[in-house]
Amino acid sequence: MEEFKHFVIVKFKEGVAVEDLVKGMEKLVSEVDAVKSFEWGQDVESQEVLRQGFTHAFLMTFNKKEDFTAFLGHPKHVEFSATFSAAIENIVLLDFPAVIVKAPA
Repeated sequence: MEEFKHFVIVKFKEGVAVEDLVKGMEKLVSEVDAVKSFEWGQDVESQEVLRQGFTHAFLMTFNKKEDFTAFLGHPKHVEFSATFSAAIENIVLLDFPAVIVKAPA
């Protein structure tokens, strides 16, 4: 069975309380069983010319695509998405079946 990934790279609007949004996202994924795992990070190494203003990355893993689809329609996700979307200046979204070349130890 293939895992399914939801990868989001974001540039937030000026003045957004990013910490509050991240806490909201952490709460969301802890309350929705369809999410297998969640990781996030803030870029600290890339040169600005390469980063193109994007600062944060979020990665959710699902056991299968159907779990991802269920997550998209979940009321808590729909509610949080409105808040998250309002804070974004620019976004890249990738949703894909994972091809695992080297599994975690």
